[in-house]
Amino acid sequence: MRLKDKCAIVTGGGSGFGEGIVRKFVAEGARVLVADRDEAAARRVAEATGSAWIRTDVAVAADVHAMAEAAVQRLGGIHILINNAGVTHLPQPLEQVSEADFDRIVAVNMKAIYLAMREVVPRLQANAPGVKGIRGVVLNMASTAGVSPRPRLSWYNASKGWVITATRANAVELAPFGIRVVALNPVAGETPLLKSFMGEDTPEMRAKFLSTIPLGRFSTPEDLGNAACYLCSDEASMITGVAMEVDGGRCI
Repeated sequence: MRLKDKCAIVTGGGSGFGEGIVRKFVAEGARVLVADRDEAAARRVAEATGSAWIRTDVAVAADVHAMAEAAVQRLGGIHILINNAGVTHLPQPLEQVSEADFDRIVAVNMKAIYLAMREVVPRLQANAPGVKGIRGVVLNMASTAGVSPRPRLSWYNASKGWVITATRANAVELAPFGIRVVALNPVAGETPLLKSFMGEDTPEMRAKFLSTIPLGRFSTPEDLGNAACYLCSDEASMITGVAMEVDGGRCI
């Protein structure tokens, strides 16, 4: 029960790493709002875990405002924000990525974090100080792509580098208010985005990807749920500004 009485929003909580985080947080005592653009997926995870849910396009300001309001009304407050929702483009030369795909990456991987922080930070600042003065935690889903980029994913790589820098900048600015800001850097995982990262999901392509991961497997939703639980718990009250790799040694 490391997250007992904590109220958390998880964007992209209807599948993949987001679902893993929702399930772990609920198991550890948190009340969770599952936010996802896929209404059916959000409802499925919420019903399976006894959580609340809301359909949210994280790139739309009105949706993000409604998400924050729903968390306050249905959970009783906000202590943790998980900015997990993300997209990529198919592997291809950087000059061949369409402007529409580029704009989508900027909107979902970058602008969405700005919109969520704009809504949630004032609410975190209003919380009573908890353990060691901490009022809340924001966790952003970055990627090993922002640390050790793979070729042909240039604009996705760049967006995740932005997430890491934003995490560090926000951590410095919000530390005096008792708000910690952290990130996770997963390697490619067993999620709906895996096929997009690889271009095609074949045994040969999987073997090629796995050959770059010393521990020899992909990240799983459970891996990310466990790491997120630690970073958002009071056990990590002295940790802020980090982008922790959950990558089986990929970035060594």
